[in-house]
Amino acid sequence: MVAFIDVLFWFSSIYIFPFWLMMWFAPTNERTAALMRNEWIYLAPLAAAYTLAVLPNLVDILVLLGSDMPSPDIVVEMFSAREVILIGWLHYLAFDLFVGRWTWQRLVATGKPIYVSFPVLLLSMFVAPLGALIGMIVTREHTSVQETNPAA
Repeated sequence: MVAFIDVLFWFSSIYIFPFWLMMWFAPTNERTAALMRNEWIYLAPLAAAYTLAVLPNLVDILVLLGSDMPSPDIVVEMFSAREVILIGWLHYLAFDLFVGRWTWQRLVATGKPIYVSFPVLLLSMFVAPLGALIGMIVTREHTSVQETNPAA
């Protein structure tokens, strides 16, 4: 029988893909903007999956992280459990999509062409902090998301 956490893993891993495809290949499309404008569509299901996975382990995680200053050894100990690794993966997926959406908004607001936005957003999917940093660099002229921007 498949463990519940495995179901959450597969659901979340598959759920994110259409959002990334839209941001990569149709960054200025109104449908992309409409879906990415609504946190209840792109983020809430991922947050719910994460919450369902973390709640049964929350006390253990809080005790481990709250008993001592987190150290490399404590983090490695915590992530030595399969379930915690999968919880970390769910966190990673939600965080990367959230940061990717923020980066996508900046790219659209500054009118970056797809040959610039695609590699930045691809990095955002796999290594979100690096993608966000490069996105900040290529959109450094961006000061705020304009209310008239359909991607906002």
